[in-house]
Amino acid sequence: MEPTKETIAGGSESKIALFMDFENIALGVREAKYKNFEISKILERLVEKGKIVCKKAYADWEAYVKYKQPFHEAAIELIEVPRKSYSGKNSADIRMVVDAMDLCSSKEHINVFAIASGDSDFSPLVSKLKENDKYVIGIGVKNSTSNLLIENCDEFIFYEDLVREHTTTAQTHKLREMPKKQKEAFERILDAIQALLRENKEVIWGSMIKQTIKRKHPEFNEEYYGYRSFSQLLEDAQARNMLSLKKDTRSGSYVVMPVE
Repeated sequence: MEPTKETIAGGSESKIALFMDFENIALGVREAKYKNFEISKILERLVEKGKIVCKKAYADWEAYVKYKQPFHEAAIELIEVPRKSYSGKNSADIRMVVDAMDLCSSKEHINVFAIASGDSDFSPLVSKLKENDKYVIGIGVKNSTSNLLIENCDEFIFYEDLVREHTTTAQTHKLREMPKKQKEAFERILDAIQALLRENKEVIWGSMIKQTIKRKHPEFNEEYYGYRSFSQLLEDAQARNMLSLKKDTRSGSYVVMPVE
């Protein structure tokens, strides 16, 4: 059963561990003719699903020096697997599998594993994680990802989809005319709604929107934007036809619906 559907409803978050076979991802990105790989796009999508509590990337980092700084800034632990000392690519695979299984057995609160690679060799790892009741998200570049790996994961995210993902709606046109701070507040609300819709949430509560925003922007505080409460911010968004609200009679909380 997908943990992300239960945890938010129950008031807690999924805990995610990201393991990245960076050499495989970098090769796929090159073959797809992308100029650079943007780790932020993967992290932004994962943080919509829960809290990322572990981030590790495996490679011979002397061959990928230009990525060291952005990865450090994203608080990703760089695991050095130098080709000179080991038997090549397979050493990185083995180290990543061992570390993932160690975390799986030692940290029970981590219920989601994100495996970034297109290599079919990681299929047994995916199977073992699922056997241990973990939800597994695969991440890879479309043309260089094994179908075996895709089919074995509970969910698969293609890097290409993250790169080209851009929605232009009637709301985005309204946002352009707003003051900077207000525009930022509404952008974050709309972005959170889109994230929750991608996760197939049947009912979107106001609290879920705030929780999603806080994961992406921990510094978020509605008072900074001039609102006494998050409900007041949602009410203003409705008054501007950015979204639609319905009050739940039992809890008194808002259910939020997007406006087309």
